[in-house]
Amino acid sequence: MRGLSIGQVAERTGLSVHALRFYEREGLLADPVRRESNGRRVYTEDDVEWLDMCIKFRSSGMPLDTIRKYTDLVRQGPGNEQDRLALLRSHQDHVTSQIQDLTECLNVISHKVGVYEEHLEAGTAECLWVGPSQSSASEAS
Repeated sequence: MRGLSIGQVAERTGLSVHALRFYEREGLLADPVRRESNGRRVYTEDDVEWLDMCIKFRSSGMPLDTIRKYTDLVRQGPGNEQDRLALLRSHQDHVTSQIQDLTECLNVISHKVGVYEEHLEAGTAECLWVGPSQSSASEAS
């Protein structure tokens, strides 16, 4: 089985070589990265899958400390599944809340897009923004 170079893993994950080294240094990989006799890192498909998961965790706002804690729990092996589940559920709740907040934001933006489209189509766009000193009657903006 031939492993993957750090460059190949960077290409596959979208992480920079620097970021891969950082993840390794910070203890965010489930297994230690193997090294060739010349010191070059050799990654496995499992490493790539783990990194992909870590990328999703980070993209969803999971702090590095939480990823590290999860990684440590996984490294410890069986017996702490409830702790892992609690950690993941907590982050799931956080992401769900973020999605709800963003959905509310999107609803406001979508409403404003509709208002602008209607006014532009009707030729009444000049009334969309009238500064406070000019008029207080403009509710459409």
